[in-house]
Amino acid sequence: MNAPVSQKASPYAAPAMALVSKMTRAALAEPERAVSFQGAPGANSHIAALEYDPDCLPMPCFSFADAIDAVKEGRAARAIIPIENSHNGRVADIHFLLPESGLAITGEHFMEIHHNLMGLGDGPFRAVISHPQALGQCRHRLRADGLVGMDHADTAGAAATVFEQQDPGLAAIAPEMAAGLYGLKIVARDIEDAHDNMTRFVMLAKDGLDPATITGPAMTTFVFEVRNIPAALYKALGGFATNGVNMTKLESYQKGAAFAATEFYADIVGAPGQPAVDRALEELGFYSKHLRILGSYRQARPRG
Repeated sequence: MNAPVSQKASPYAAPAMALVSKMTRAALAEPERAVSFQGAPGANSHIAALEYDPDCLPMPCFSFADAIDAVKEGRAARAIIPIENSHNGRVADIHFLLPESGLAITGEHFMEIHHNLMGLGDGPFRAVISHPQALGQCRHRLRADGLVGMDHADTAGAAATVFEQQDPGLAAIAPEMAAGLYGLKIVARDIEDAHDNMTRFVMLAKDGLDPATITGPAMTTFVFEVRNIPAALYKALGGFATNGVNMTKLESYQKGAAFAATEFYADIVGAPGQPAVDRALEELGFYSKHLRILGSYRQARPRG
């Protein structure tokens, strides 16, 4: 199954596009091993895919929606998507994309994020390009070096752009893998302002896991909208407290432009089939307009 690379990938710089084409052809030939991710080759999501499953075939996609579509259309068995960062919070649009995708969360992966300054040579550099979050996480170093930051769609794509432009005064902030892929020199390593920078990724697939098959501690992720009655959220969440179910995340986001309906995104420790979880979800459902479980999966790290 050797299909041409989608035109959606055209915004990549030429050095990245060559790798995108090669990696996509390999993934399409064995879709059962393919894991789609957002970004250019060498992006943090590329690294996360290989850490989660060293035997997978990573498939670069230009956007999160493209990575999800690759799974929905059968071109990849799974997608790996970042959903939150320890310093920047949730990844934009993910809370909308996940429920709308129709895919299920089947796993999670935590990865330390390190930012490296790289260029064609040792500098001096007048400007640095990278994803806005990477620039923000390195703002102290950029200010100290007098570097002007310029936004790019992703970190690895920024590295490919630096190589493509062949401008010795231009640098990129990107993962170490990107420097190797695009022939850049790492001038400074680990330039992030905080060294406890962690991103949580989730693995998505068409079919969710049977909670009964999960070995070890499990997590369950779901979205819900409470009924429009006084204290509905308080009452909806009361079942988790009374049944001793640990809720590790609860975030709200607006649904639609009227600001009249609030959706909630939640993670709990445990899975359906466990009596306490079943009772808590039943009570939540009673006070909710709708409740949708996005997936149950094995914990990648303990929740205390």
